[in-house]
Amino acid sequence: MAVDVEGYYTQFGPMVLRRCRHLLKDEEAAVDAMQDTFVQLLRYADRLDDEAPSSLLYRMATNVCLNKLRSAGRKHEDADTDLLQKIACAEVPEERFIAANLMNKLFAKHRESTRTIAVLHLLDRMTLQEVADEVGMSVSGVRKRLRPLKSQLAELQRSNLE
Repeated sequence: MAVDVEGYYTQFGPMVLRRCRHLLKDEEAAVDAMQDTFVQLLRYADRLDDEAPSSLLYRMATNVCLNKLRSAGRKHEDADTDLLQKIACAEVPEERFIAANLMNKLFAKHRESTRTIAVLHLLDRMTLQEVADEVGMSVSGVRKRLRPLKSQLAELQRSNLE
């Protein structure tokens, strides 16, 4: 059964917008990302079923936002560490450029799904189990993907302090 895009927009639009706001930290970009999410839903509506629409839209919105962040050269990650806080809050063009380079170094050797896992766990503060459920992996698989990111981040922090 194909999905009811108009009904989903009415019912889940606010949830998708909240997700986009959270990831992008910019109202205009969030509204654009929400619209892009529903455009994608419309584009693939005949191939999707309506078993878990909120999960589907949450994942689609996350991917749309990550793509926007990647194409803009910005990534918002873990607010717990000083380096990532600086990256997330970079306002001046030079700071954004440096932040983008740091994030490119951090994620250069990792799959897109690893980036999604990092955002869900480190930024959205989802538990390992919640992340595993969201991305369809085991908890140990999620841990395995996060481990090298955390060690690379520590290395980047050390080199950034020097």
